[in-house]
Amino acid sequence: MKKHLHKFETTLWLVIKAVLYISMMVVFIRILGRENIGLTRLSRTLGVTILIFSVVGLLFLSVYGRYDVGRRKSKPIIYSLVLTVICADIVTYLQLMIMRTNVPDVNQFRLNNLGLLGITFVVQTAIIIFFAYAGNWLFFKIHRPEKCCIITSSQESLDEIVFAIQRYKKQYKITSVLDYRSSKIKRHIRDAETVFIYDVPVEARTDIMRWSYKYKVNVYFNPEIEDIVELNAKQYSLDDVYLLNKNVKALTIEQRVMKRLLDITLSIVFGVISMPLWLGGMIAVKLHDGGPVLFKQERATINGKRFYVYKLRTMKPNVANYSATKGDDRITKPGRFLRKTRIDELPQLWNVLKGDMTFVGPRPEMMKNVETYTEELPEFKYRLRMKAGLTGYAQIVGKYNTTPKDKLIMDMMYIEQFSVLRDIQLIFQTVIVLLKSSDSTEAFEKKKKKCEFKFKKEEED
Repeated sequence: MKKHLHKFETTLWLVIKAVLYISMMVVFIRILGRENIGLTRLSRTLGVTILIFSVVGLLFLSVYGRYDVGRRKSKPIIYSLVLTVICADIVTYLQLMIMRTNVPDVNQFRLNNLGLLGITFVVQTAIIIFFAYAGNWLFFKIHRPEKCCIITSSQESLDEIVFAIQRYKKQYKITSVLDYRSSKIKRHIRDAETVFIYDVPVEARTDIMRWSYKYKVNVYFNPEIEDIVELNAKQYSLDDVYLLNKNVKALTIEQRVMKRLLDITLSIVFGVISMPLWLGGMIAVKLHDGGPVLFKQERATINGKRFYVYKLRTMKPNVANYSATKGDDRITKPGRFLRKTRIDELPQLWNVLKGDMTFVGPRPEMMKNVETYTEELPEFKYRLRMKAGLTGYAQIVGKYNTTPKDKLIMDMMYIEQFSVLRDIQLIFQTVIVLLKSSDSTEAFEKKKKKCEFKFKKEEED
């Protein structure tokens, strides 16, 4: 049975995805069609509705993520698809209400049938939950965990990559661990289905990747600065010589103007919308211990310029200032809620409006951390090539306790791939951070976890 499924697996998942996406649209049309007769028959209204729902749905699938079972866990898929259909439903619903306004007068516009729209959300969410869990169940019925070989350089690096892999036990099964200097690498690569290369020098990694390609083995590796530059290079032919070209430049005047206009607009809009949350958070902080409501701290932004970032205070007054750890007793009860929901970050909208920060960019680190990280990792200063941001790629993909090097790589990917459209995409994706707040705000462990695998260092031949 599994052999037959493997042969037609691509077609199978294509059909499942089509059924899922089409069912979302059918639910919207059937439920809203109870009060919109144009949706119950072949008409201009039905045609426009299908077109708008399809276009907006595909647009937000590219923003939030697709139905990629086997690659992601069920909850992230559910978050992505629910946010996608909510956006598609709202835009399509507004289009329907506009089309129902026959009189060319803005005062005649009405938001009718909001209850039906709510029912649509509920039904679609139930379908998405079913497809997400059923899809991953089916995927792992077809596929057993891939046999993985980890190639790394130290016990510390091994602990980090194993901890990440073991969160996906249904996808990967670790069968061997090797030092990148080992003479047995070729044999282990040939016997594996997937190779993880982590914290290995670029020179040694090149040979490992060539062997993996030779034996048709999947490869995962953590990128270095050189990889980020290469990833964003353009193809260029110099006569009959094939080259990759990367122009390393600052933002153009046009990009800076557009980014600043976006910052001003969003900081004002979100500042007004979030005002009740500001006030509620301030009252909770004040009532808890009577201390100051706001907390300010010196941070670094573009070119190392220093400024004071503002937050709602989440820790006890007059305590030592260092990065939060798991179970940190400096954090107050209301502070835990404010940090988990990111409400404590809202005063930074004032930093954005002032021009100290931008809406999307590398997060500003504490000065002490900047000095420590730069001493350990000189390339960390490259993050200061762009103004510090309220949100960014590292905040969406990473966590509070993501390693400095991984933060650097993610921030460099954002800097080198910058565009205003990319900023807008990341702003929409920030909603996912709020949904997975327990993961994204995970604090530093006081004691680093150790994996059950032991790293055996080998000398080069």
